[in-house]
Amino acid sequence: MYQSTRWKSADLELLPDNGNRYEIIDGELIVTRAPHWNHQKVITKLIRSLSNWSIQNNLGEVVTTPGLIFTDDDNVIPDLVWISSDRLARMLDESGHLVGAPELVVEVLSAGSDNERRDREVKRKLYAVRGVQEYWIVDWHRQQIEIFRRNSQSLALVSTLFANDVLTSPLLPDFQQSVAEIFS
Repeated sequence: MYQSTRWKSADLELLPDNGNRYEIIDGELIVTRAPHWNHQKVITKLIRSLSNWSIQNNLGEVVTTPGLIFTDDDNVIPDLVWISSDRLARMLDESGHLVGAPELVVEVLSAGSDNERRDREVKRKLYAVRGVQEYWIVDWHRQQIEIFRRNSQSLALVSTLFANDVLTSPLLPDFQQSVAEIFS
């Protein structure tokens, strides 16, 4: 009988530092390559906008590609997170990793049906179970942003934004960002 390997957080330290991104979801190792240039441009624009808002409002922090260690079997690296100052003080471990859910997680879709399914289904479910309040899935190919918000125990789609829309969030009072500028 074949037995699959169940990966743990400690196993990640044994993997090479070769530019790949290594994540663990439910004990399964996920390996992805370095993102596309346009993927990174979108993240850069979002981080700039969210950072400026965070500095002005002093309510929290935004970080790209943080390690989220929910459990030894669930260790992921989202593209971007925003976390309130209060939650950050409780969720940051001595290694500098978040060990709980930030309020906002953003994933920019990478090419490939497996990558898209992982972000839309597997990670959305994980983030919902762990307590993320809002999840943005950014599709730079289609130039749209899907907004999911906590609804009971799940993250439900509440809107899909296009170039003529403005990105806002109840988590981020007075935050506004033109969607067109994100993709320009």
